[in-house]
Amino acid sequence: MDRKFYAVIVAAGSGVRLGSSVPKQFLDLEGRPVLRRTMERFLEAVPDVRLVVVLPRDWEDYWKQQCIESNFNVPQIVSRGGITRFHSVQAALAKVPDGAVVAVHDGVRPLVSPALIRRMRERMADRRALIPVIPVADTLKVLRKEGEELVAVEGRSIDRSEAYAAQTPQMFLSEELKAAYTQPYDPSFTDDASVAARYGIPLSFVEGERYNLKITTVQDLEVAKKLVLL
Repeated sequence: MDRKFYAVIVAAGSGVRLGSSVPKQFLDLEGRPVLRRTMERFLEAVPDVRLVVVLPRDWEDYWKQQCIESNFNVPQIVSRGGITRFHSVQAALAKVPDGAVVAVHDGVRPLVSPALIRRMRERMADRRALIPVIPVADTLKVLRKEGEELVAVEGRSIDRSEAYAAQTPQMFLSEELKAAYTQPYDPSFTDDASVAARYGIPLSFVEGERYNLKITTVQDLEVAKKLVLL
């Protein structure tokens, strides 16, 4: 593919749900920070990838110092996180040129395989957007919250055979995703695919990976520690 490859690694979260004083992207995962392991997956998949790393404002110097102390001398463009994920990605895309393939990936998904990254990049030769998904294994219920109670929504159901969970990386033609991110922010924009779809970019899908988990809770981190050793 003639297009250069950029990866926007979104690591601007505070990690409040994990209950740690250090944001989850900087926590140790068997000897290396979660964020470093995520970046290394992309470097292994595509050695000449251009990395754009989105960081919380107050943790930029911390990350730079971590890279220096651990001799992690990888070229990376640092972008400052915004109010929401939408605004963080929007700002990072300003550092990505037109005419590239851009992957947007959660910084706390350190177990994505280089094989999936390579396979998706190759398929972008004839796609405009490519989203990894996995089938939902659990039975799904449509509920609403009434005070402290969860109550079934009558007449509403979800066919599990048609339900899939979206993962990252999500890949796009850079000029198209940048255009999509000129739209006004909407709370329904939960990932880059939803932003692209609203703009009219046709989405294609590829089978993702069950172990490409997003570290959100303490339990997720413990599972990741086991899986990284496999």
